[in-house]
Amino acid sequence: MQKFQDLTQHEVEALKQKYNYADAHTHQSQSDSQLEIVKRLPELWLEAEKTQQETLNNKFIETFYKMRGLSAALNPNNVMLYYAASIATIHIANYLLKKRYSVSLLEPCFDNLYEILMHMEIPISPLKEELFHDVDKIYENLRTHVKSDAIFIVDPNNPTGFTLLGQENKKAFEQVVQFCKDYDKILIVDYCFANFLMNDEEFELYDTYKVLKESGIKYMAIEDTGKTWPIQDAKIAMLKVSDNLYEEMYSIYTAYILNVSPFILNFLTEYLLDSQKCQFASTLSILNTNREILSEKFQNSILTPLKPKGKVSVAWCEIREPNLKATELQKILYKEGVYVLPGTYFFWHNHNQGEKYIRIALARDTDNFTEGMSLIKSILDRLDKNFSAQVAAVPQLSPSGG
Repeated sequence: MQKFQDLTQHEVEALKQKYNYADAHTHQSQSDSQLEIVKRLPELWLEAEKTQQETLNNKFIETFYKMRGLSAALNPNNVMLYYAASIATIHIANYLLKKRYSVSLLEPCFDNLYEILMHMEIPISPLKEELFHDVDKIYENLRTHVKSDAIFIVDPNNPTGFTLLGQENKKAFEQVVQFCKDYDKILIVDYCFANFLMNDEEFELYDTYKVLKESGIKYMAIEDTGKTWPIQDAKIAMLKVSDNLYEEMYSIYTAYILNVSPFILNFLTEYLLDSQKCQFASTLSILNTNREILSEKFQNSILTPLKPKGKVSVAWCEIREPNLKATELQKILYKEGVYVLPGTYFFWHNHNQGEKYIRIALARDTDNFTEGMSLIKSILDRLDKNFSAQVAAVPQLSPSGG
């Protein structure tokens, strides 16, 4: 088995597998209403051909942010568009490099954020997710641990699902914002998984951009479409920055992007409107179903799915067998035709901390997912028996110590 240097290299290999639960991109089939959009692709192509770019830009941007209840992001509507969220991250890294700024980056997180910053030689320090867990200690934790120029968080976090979104977490988010204001830090937020909290009965969402705007802090916020809708990676990402950063960020942006595809803007807007109409049922139902299958299959096994604060499209699972590492389990599953991600690289600063976790992507057709989880369960049962047999074979000491 080849040696991988990051999570994306794992994901590239996983694309060759029938049972691929590595990347968090959408691989499920179209819903009935989404299939109707696909049937209209020629019409949407010709429509885009005859429509001005600015009209398509504005329609897409306004539909996205209003759908999410984020109207404050549209005042002013100076959102920048990208082919992928990673390009927006590179744009941010370019700015940080130009300013010679350092960054405190959330850990764990998907390691391409670290890789982009690292390859541009930006000074990076780990920002442990636990620092945000107790609302009454967030401000002091940040004051103690953050010595960098910028804070970079992922919300909801990939892989854990931890979030500061939702009305019940608003005070926690305000603590982060207040710290950035008091100590003049730039707040960078990756909201690529935030769409999954739409129409979740456990979350009453608030307009985070209103909080950011009213605070007056410097901020950058990435949004994405690629993780939510089954669009075969024909996606659009967005970057909204504070007014006091926009002019300089825009000058970097236009150095390498003229526009995104008008056709993709046009058909993606239809997907947004469809989700708004069905209250995200086409997205959330398959994730909820697969999450239940995962929980049921792994009940009483050596792998336990951890309950996330925000139900995103990945499951963060803890290995309960102390003698089994994530890297070993990933290799065993790979040899049997199932691909998951080891937790190691998510802990980009200290890989060993991730050895007791694996991540399983949920955005798959349920038939495929059920088969794959059944296969994983049979492998786990076999491993559990082997470990139990090894323990039984170890001679037990007598009470006298002999």
